[in-house]
Formats: sequence, C-alpha cells, structure tokens
Amino acid sequence: MSAVAQAAEFADQFRDPVLAKGVSQVATATVLAALVVGVSRLRGLDLERELGVALTRGLVQIVAMGSIVGVLLTVDFVWSGAILLLMIGGATWISKNRGEGLPGVVRVSFAAIAFGAGLVIVVMTIAGAIEPTVRNLVPVGSMIIANSMQINSLALDRFRGELRSNRAEIEAGLALGAPPSAVIAEHVRTGVRASLIPIVDSLKSLGWVWIPGIMAGMILSGENPIYAALYQFVIMAMIFGAGGLTSVTSSLLIGTYVFTDAEQLKEIGDATDDGASGA
Repeated sequence: MSAVAQAAEFADQFRDPVLAKGVSQVATATVLAALVVGVSRLRGLDLERELGVALTRGLVQIVAMGSIVGVLLTVDFVWSGAILLLMIGGATWISKNRGEGLPGVVRVSFAAIAFGAGLVIVVMTIAGAIEPTVRNLVPVGSMIIANSMQINSLALDRFRGELRSNRAEIEAGLALGAPPSAVIAEHVRTGVRASLIPIVDSLKSLGWVWIPGIMAGMILSGENPIYAALYQFVIMAMIFGAGGLTSVTSSLLIGTYVFTDAEQLKEIGDATDDGASGA
C-alpha cells in the first residue's frame, strides 16, 4: 500500500459516523465521573485536581493510542515484527525497574520476554489462532508481551527479595561447597511461583467471577458465544504459556549473573538504585 493510500485510509477513520456516537458516550461517562469529583469536594477529600487530571489524561492518552493503532493498521504486514520488537523493548525497559539492583537485568529481561512472548506468538500464528494480519497480530501480540512483562517484573522483584533476605543462608551453602545453581534453586522456584499467582487466579475465575474483554467484545459484535468463550480461553492460555516461559527463563538467566567467577554472591542493590548494574 502506498503512503498516500495509507494516509487516506487513516484519515477515513476520523470521518466515521460512529465517532459522533462515541463522543456522546464519552460525555455521558464524564458526567458520571464528575459526580465523583463533586463528592470529593463536598466531603473535603481534596482530590478534585488529581481526579480531574487523571480523567483528562486518561481520555487524551487513550485517544492518542487509538490514533497510533489507526496508523499501525495501515502499514504492511512485514512491519508487524518490527512493531512487536519495539513493544518488547519497551516492556524490557519497564520491567527492568522491578529488578533494578540485579546484575544483567536488562539483558535478562529482554531475552526472557522475547523468548516467552515471541515463541507463543510465532507458534500460535502458525497454528492459526492469531491471524497473520497487522489488525490481529499487533493487538493480540501486545497483550501477550504486556502480560509477559508483568510476570517478569514479579519474578525479578521476588527473586531479588529472596536473595537479600536469605543472603547469609546462600553464602553459607557456597562456603560448604554447594554449587551456586543448587544454592539458589529454591529461591528461583519461589520467584517463579509468586510471579504466576495472578494469571493462575485469573484462569481459576475465568467465566465465573469475570468475563474478559475479548469475549465480551466478540459477543457484543454478534459472534457465537461458545466460540467467543473458546477463543478467550486460547488468549488466556497464550498469556499463561508466554508468562510461564518468561518467568522461568528470567529466573534461570538472572541466577547466572548474581555470582562472581569465584562463585560468590554479588551485592544486590535496592529497587531505588540508579540501575547501573542492570545494563
């Protein structure tokens, strides 16, 4: 598709009559949100400014994201890989903050997210669960990458806490001649288990406590409810698979960076460190 055609297709999105309906709905939702601001003022909560800024930022940011997605949907499919790679880079930058203070955290986060999310995206695209189009691959891929990022963050945060809390025990094991991998094995498992708790709980409550957005959207668009349910489970399974692979990979890789060549445990900084050790 030529640049002119892409620009025309993008501009057409702003002339869609459905936007008027969307603006009307935003106005109604804003009135309801304004009630909360009014209650805050009446009750002296002093949250009016914060709530107002949050609502305004939320609207501007989500519309900006919608516009960006509109641009992305006009590019050729070959750009999907580059877009997803940029998302993985952004996920790495955000996720590494949770593991800040751990040596090699940036390299580990990138490798783990790229492997976990990338493998699932490629396999499920080949299997036909994700359509090989920008319109499908980028949104679904972004969900998988984002959840891998969150799980990686939890794994790194818990692993760092385990090392700091059990440093004396780890050093005692090393002094007795135990190999580093054996000394931290239980702490690696603890980090992985802790990182997977949210997605496991989501799977347990799926269809019982909550109906996820994709399934709800498919049903509202007229899709077969049973197929919508099955596809929602596929999405959740992909997220679980990518998150599990990411967590295990991250925890195993970071374990190779926390010891010196002399098999001594390195100093583990706080999350508030400047992150120099994580490069």
